Amino acid sequence: MNVRLTDVTLRDGMHPLSHSFTVEQTVAIANGLAAAGVPVIEVTHGDGLGGSSLVYGRSLVDEHELIRAAAPVIRQYGAKLSVLILPGIGTCADLERAAEAGATVARVATHCTEADLAPRHLARARELGMEADGFLMMAHMAEPAVLAEQARIQEASGAQVVYCTDTAGALTPPTVAARIEAMRRALMPETIVGFHGHNNLGLGVGNTIRAIEEGAGCVDASLRGLGAGAGNCATEALAAACDSLGWLPGLDVRRLADAAEELVAPLPEREPIVDRSSLIIGWAGVGNSFLLHARRAGERYGVSEVEILLEAGRRRLVSGQDDLIPDIAHELSVRKRGSDDHHH
Repeated sequence: MNVRLTDVTLRDGMHPLSHSFTVEQTVAIANGLAAAGVPVIEVTHGDGLGGSSLVYGRSLVDEHELIRAAAPVIRQYGAKLSVLILPGIGTCADLERAAEAGATVARVATHCTEADLAPRHLARARELGMEADGFLMMAHMAEPAVLAEQARIQEASGAQVVYCTDTAGALTPPTVAARIEAMRRALMPETIVGFHGHNNLGLGVGNTIRAIEEGAGCVDASLRGLGAGAGNCATEALAAACDSLGWLPGLDVRRLADAAEELVAPLPEREPIVDRSSLIIGWAGVGNSFLLHARRAGERYGVSEVEILLEAGRRRLVSGQDDLIPDIAHELSVRKRGSDDHHH
């Protein structure tokens, strides 16, 4: 099985660290990954290019500076530097700056039923000579046939890879298999189907392996699973599992384990694990980027973050609607006060 791995430590891993990677950390991690044979390494704000803002969290270091620092390190090993962009957050101008700084792969992310927001950014990426990929987020919210239809829209706009993106970590091996199969059937043979998994139900590695069995040719992972919510599929664990299956040739499991332990383990204040809140995210099917926002809003309004996340799930909020979380927290606190008064 020939599968291409994109490591997202330096992008999805931004979330649990409040987007605070330094240049030194970025270069060290990029070097560790590229030296271990990882072919694609993603570097951007957690919410993609242009994500550094009050709503999504300010970056400690401008992402273009991080891209510029990581690019030569990644290039010397023959690997590619990828950036993520969400239309509406990042602009084509951000994409141009990223390409100038050394990015060669652009992944254009939309909600799973809004693929028609991607064409401009995909076309611009192709004009810039970048590989252009589509990224369908919150994939659990679309039935396989609908997801396949959306994948077709991104393919028609120039996407060379289209990812089934389990943003909430809500999918299971059978539901992953159904989506990958539907997408593969719908797309042309030369378009690759990809999978991006989170670990909220403890299924990050299992789901990714299931996706590969179903024909996914590109998959995502991050060192030590560093990522939003319960984290991502862990790069070193996936590499070891695939190695025992004889897949993903060319990845150095020992080196990845060293990078995970020495470079990433010391970083987070709170390591992404399947704790109560991240489990609720996967079970209720809300975006992992909501976790820190729900925690902060819960503290501010004196309501439980679990209640906020469940309410976000009931309202079927999608990635990018993080700004509605304080409103939910406020409403819940008003409701709570009302019922407290009632009991008195």
